[in-house]
Amino acid sequence: MNNEFEKMAEDVKKVKTRPTDQELLDLYGLYKQAIVGDINSDRPVMDLKGKAKWDAWNSRKGMSKDSAMSAYITLAKEVISKYGL
Repeated sequence: MNNEFEKMAEDVKKVKTRPTDQELLDLYGLYKQAIVGDINSDRPVMDLKGKAKWDAWNSRKGMSKDSAMSAYITLAKEVISKYGL
């Protein structure tokens, strides 16, 4: 699954049209959970983009790395199919 995960992580960056902010946040949260595991930093105070990314990752807390990887692959495939490469 790691190879497919890495390929999807690269391919999803190449879509023709920028995904929605929510799709990007969902991808980010799943990616960080799959790579790092549960969030390990404090929530930013002044940085709005940083807060949104932190919240997206924190919402995956407790999810196993394998589950996050699998969910990321599924979402990345949907985004690629929706926006094209």
